[in-house]
Amino acid sequence: MSGGGRPVIRVVLVDDQALMRAGFRALLEAEDGIEVVGEAADGEQGVALVSEHVPDIALVDVQMPVMSGIEATRRIAADPRLSSVRVVILTNYGLDEYVFDALRAGASGFLLKDTEPEDLLAGIEVVARGDALLSPAVTRRLIGEFVSRPPDRATPPGLECLTRREREVTALAARGLTNEEIAAHMVVSPFTAKTHVSRAMTKLGARDRAQLVVFAYESGLVAARTR
Repeated sequence: MSGGGRPVIRVVLVDDQALMRAGFRALLEAEDGIEVVGEAADGEQGVALVSEHVPDIALVDVQMPVMSGIEATRRIAADPRLSSVRVVILTNYGLDEYVFDALRAGASGFLLKDTEPEDLLAGIEVVARGDALLSPAVTRRLIGEFVSRPPDRATPPGLECLTRREREVTALAARGLTNEEIAAHMVVSPFTAKTHVSRAMTKLGARDRAQLVVFAYESGLVAARTR
């Protein structure tokens, strides 16, 4: 526990640049309530460290030797023992070609390496709470850039298990709306909107809101806009 009584957020850093890892470690450990429990220089080491420590969050670079961040994310997300671990992809560019592939692999979102320190820390706390790391603005940009590409797998099952309301909130969440915006659109309370989103995630086995975005487009619930 941290000094204020909150649970400590445990983080594993996975990046092949030692200087980058040192910078992230210094920033994170200067914050009360965050502990860096391990560092890895490639994806393979990262998966091993995450398996060993089972942190709350794994900050994973995309491009690394031995094993890429996307493959590392895929292996972490596929391990039932690591279901509580949230993978956050680190990227040099806001919407490079790897981001949507990383979300498909099971990442909970992404952060820019040159993000402001306060935004990085806020992102860590958001993911640790289990909320959506992707802000509405980032989600809209992500959709605009990537969803016009065809999915790389068959349509995932599960759409038929959603109620009409749950399909509606899933589609709205995929368009980047917050719970408050969804509530206003559906003329319900924010609590009701959040409940519908949570039930949809549970039925679909989505780890977080980012996975709802992927599901909505790959299932055809929301049509991709051509550029």
